[in-house]
Amino acid sequence: MSTFLSATIITANEAHNIERCLNSLIGVADEIVVVDSMSTDGTVDICRRYGCKVTERVFAGYGSQRQYAVGLANGRYVLSIDADEMLSEPLRENIIRLKNEGFTHRMYSFRVVNYICGRPMRRSGMQPDLQTRLFDRRYANWDLLDVGERLSYPRGVRPAFVPGDIMHYRCNDFDELDFKELRNAEMRGRVLAAAGIDAPAPMSWLRAASAYLRCQLRDGAILDGAAGMRIARARFIATLAAYRAARRIVHEGGGSR
Repeated sequence: MSTFLSATIITANEAHNIERCLNSLIGVADEIVVVDSMSTDGTVDICRRYGCKVTERVFAGYGSQRQYAVGLANGRYVLSIDADEMLSEPLRENIIRLKNEGFTHRMYSFRVVNYICGRPMRRSGMQPDLQTRLFDRRYANWDLLDVGERLSYPRGVRPAFVPGDIMHYRCNDFDELDFKELRNAEMRGRVLAAAGIDAPAPMSWLRAASAYLRCQLRDGAILDGAAGMRIARARFIATLAAYRAARRIVHEGGGSR
């Protein structure tokens, strides 16, 4: 017997991406739950045109938004996907097959391939990785972190691997990459401030330089040419911005001190 499957998406001004994502879910998801963070670019209209169940909610951090979306889903099984992602055709076919047979595992993991300016990345800290994205909601929850959120589930559970890729289109140009890195840096700054971290300016520059070198040398950005250079540069700028934000928040009295 086919299993009812809910897909959840969180959005914020994703009109340029969302149709690609929604098209890949046709025939896969029985319902699509969208939690939108007050988009102004037509994202909501597009989602409603595709028959999505749309709820608008002020952004409260990635983990909180994801878990809120899961709470709105009707299915026992949930597929979590981002607006700038899509299912590859092999992955679509495999999920449909599993769904028709009836899911037999609590969790399923897929390979996520990151694309920068249309190019799949193999290094630069953006190499493909396995992520658990399809799960029985009774056994899993998104943690409530503002950024760097993870799906948590019982220690003894082993996600089953499903062949096929989630294709993550991180940016269409490097300006978009810089924008997203800086947006997340502000959230990381709040996390640092909440922990009472107030790095002086010299230490902030040192941490930023360390992030740049790790990206170039450990993560292999140096082998990715111009794309790797821009990714490493974005890491440097974002790390510096995160510590500056933390210092500002702590000094304004918004940290734990």
